[in-house]
Amino acid sequence: MRKVVALSLFIASLAMSSTAFAQTCTPAVSADHLVASGKLMMSTNPTLPPQQFVDDKGELQGLNVELGKAIAGKLCLTPEFVRMDMPGMIPGLRAKRFDAIDTGLFWTEERSKLLFMIPYAQQAISVYGLPDSKLQISKFEDLAGHTVGVETATLQEKQGRALSDKMVLAGLKPIEFRSFKTASETTAALRAGQVDAGINIDETARIFAEKGLVKVWLQGLNGTPITMDFLDRPLAEAVAKALKELDADGGYDKLFDKFKMTRLTDRHFAIRGDGPAQ
Repeated sequence: MRKVVALSLFIASLAMSSTAFAQTCTPAVSADHLVASGKLMMSTNPTLPPQQFVDDKGELQGLNVELGKAIAGKLCLTPEFVRMDMPGMIPGLRAKRFDAIDTGLFWTEERSKLLFMIPYAQQAISVYGLPDSKLQISKFEDLAGHTVGVETATLQEKQGRALSDKMVLAGLKPIEFRSFKTASETTAALRAGQVDAGINIDETARIFAEKGLVKVWLQGLNGTPITMDFLDRPLAEAVAKALKELDADGGYDKLFDKFKMTRLTDRHFAIRGDGPAQ
């Protein structure tokens, strides 16, 4: 009987604590700046470990997922994730299906005119092949005349094609690119012999290499900041402030250590670029 009473008191105390928190925690962003009041809704494509992925229980995991949750906590908002492929994210943001793109978009001058982009990490691209492949890659030019798999609608695809164009101008054969929806599909095509090599971000290539699926030949190519992205400036500014708080209290470093990702070189968390006209 005493145990039942004690358990009841404990549950009651938790409920009281939750109520007190709800009463004292005021959202840092008003409802008119959010798709749904009290929520921070973020799109993500869970196909890029360790950035974002689905574990064997079907749960979202990864740096961007935990960072999104931490930011939402700082803003006193409930995090909610919308799973989708990369190509539909900017149209989805414009259609107000969600508040933010939390999937690690590379910063570019062109994108910075369409979105309020906040750099939070650094990424570069890797070139990888099968562990037992006869193709030896010591420089990007070694891909001349070969078929290379890449995730569609990504900066690494754009950068790879630009590097191939330079190779052609130098008299080398062009790379034949084959685009896939996800990094996993690219690697599956590599293992099936449909492509000779693959291109993806350093961290994802490292994960595949640790699983014994591929061998990374080149890494650290064309390092570029990755961003969280918004159409609402006040919301973006609030998220930038939350990132600064996470940096100050050590939460930022803990997450980057946990997922072995590269920190932003210049931790000046702020909107980079003019953003869309309001």
